[in-house]
Amino acid sequence: MSRLSPLTAALIACMASFGLSLPAPAQNVETGLPNIGSSAGTIITPAEQDAYGQMTFRELRKEGYVLDDPLLEDWLQGIGDRLGAYSNKPSQKFHLFIVRSRDINAFATLGGYVAVNAGLILATTREDELAGVMSHEFAHVTQDHVLRAVEKQSKAQVPIVLAMLAAIVLSSRSNSTSAANAGEAAMASGLGLIAQQSINFTRENETEADHLGIQTMARAGYDPIAMATFFQRMQAAYRSNEGYGKYKTPDFLIDHPVTSTRISDAFDRARQIKNRPQTELPADAATSGNLLLPAGLGSQPMMLASSKPQMGHDYLWARERLRVLSAESSGAAIAEYQKIRAANPAGFGDAQRYGLDLAMIEHGQADTALTDLRQISARHPGDLWIDLAIAGAQFHGGQQAAALTDYDRLLVRWPGNRALILTYANALGQVGTPQAGLRAQAILRPLADAGGDDPEFQQTFARASEIAGNTARAGEAYAVAAFLNGRPQDALKQLEALKQRSDLDYYERARVEARIEEYKPVVLEMNKQGIRPENGDPRPLRFEVSYH
Repeated sequence: MSRLSPLTAALIACMASFGLSLPAPAQNVETGLPNIGSSAGTIITPAEQDAYGQMTFRELRKEGYVLDDPLLEDWLQGIGDRLGAYSNKPSQKFHLFIVRSRDINAFATLGGYVAVNAGLILATTREDELAGVMSHEFAHVTQDHVLRAVEKQSKAQVPIVLAMLAAIVLSSRSNSTSAANAGEAAMASGLGLIAQQSINFTRENETEADHLGIQTMARAGYDPIAMATFFQRMQAAYRSNEGYGKYKTPDFLIDHPVTSTRISDAFDRARQIKNRPQTELPADAATSGNLLLPAGLGSQPMMLASSKPQMGHDYLWARERLRVLSAESSGAAIAEYQKIRAANPAGFGDAQRYGLDLAMIEHGQADTALTDLRQISARHPGDLWIDLAIAGAQFHGGQQAAALTDYDRLLVRWPGNRALILTYANALGQVGTPQAGLRAQAILRPLADAGGDDPEFQQTFARASEIAGNTARAGEAYAVAAFLNGRPQDALKQLEALKQRSDLDYYERARVEARIEEYKPVVLEMNKQGIRPENGDPRPLRFEVSYH
């Protein structure tokens, strides 16, 4: 498994600390929308913010830093959707994704893109703590901290960061130590110039994000104390030099400095919110002087105690699933679970057993895992996480027919579920017969309307179309997947080659031409900036994904 490179980690730290996304080239789009929040909108328009955020996400995907897993993605996005709906800007769209690094960190960038490291999720002890970190990052977005930073440093910071990016891009094209050192030197030089100017401003941003984040998580039904308790544990880990895993100083403390004053303030504000008689508030509390609800949120009622959602069950499965998928290898994951069980045998519950079983499936011990998963399922009947793991164990254990039957049964119970559909279609893609391809195409179609910007859907649909014999549709989907995975030049080459085929029907040709027109400006701008593809191979981007 790949780790974040020092240069990429430094760039992400720069983005998180100073409110800047990766300022990769993007098309200059005129939207005609009014500027919101501050005059910084005159420097980066809303359309450009979204384009920069998308580019950051695609670049991270290209380097292999984004962890692809439909179950985890949908779980995290579900938490994000709830927090976003109760934030101080409910209209803001948030795009959540997981960085596979075990470093403890999270960051927000332009366009509402919010990354959470695997290590941070593993460092939490309950979903409320994770919600606290996420709501903090959401506040950085909703309060336009990114734009304010750009506005304040517009005469110095933007050119410096652009220069740093150029150095990093150039150094990444070479494997030499001197190139890496050049990139690190450029990064250090740039950070040195802006750090002192930005430190006070950054502290103000952190305080504001804490205050609004606590309000958001409370309105969404989470325990607002959890943000403070997580900060407190991070500070204790730092002071005791214990840390988590191999990292002795959590990166979260570097990008989000935690002081005793900040922790006390978070505790005080959370207690004030919890002590208010929320259950006595009317549904239109926002119009009756409720201090919890900021201006502009009048159409959203306060969460009542009686309507607090049931949260945390999926969190336990998700955390252990993430432990396996972020480990160096399946063997390393098994060894990690052996240490966890040895340290606390009584605390090794069904969630930990589920994680160990996933690792065993990957390690070629599917039969043993299947037996244990069925025991867990008896205590958690109808749980999608466990049922998918059982089907996966059967599939990898040589019981393909039984696995496909289980997937069909689950599809009846969970129609339209993205994680289930992608997992099932991926299994059919591994079967590899034309019949399996046709079935995969059929079950993927409900996701088609929402899958235009979903690289996992495009990759899975491409494979399904390929084995079903629809090579034109496969070529188009492979090209889209290449674009969404940070390879726009390769995507454009694939589409141009596809356009030359004489067997395209009217609709296929129209879609291909529309894609070409959409991708051309991005590629032209990248060429203008001197960014070249890592290889000129026009063949489709291929990778295998195994979903348990």
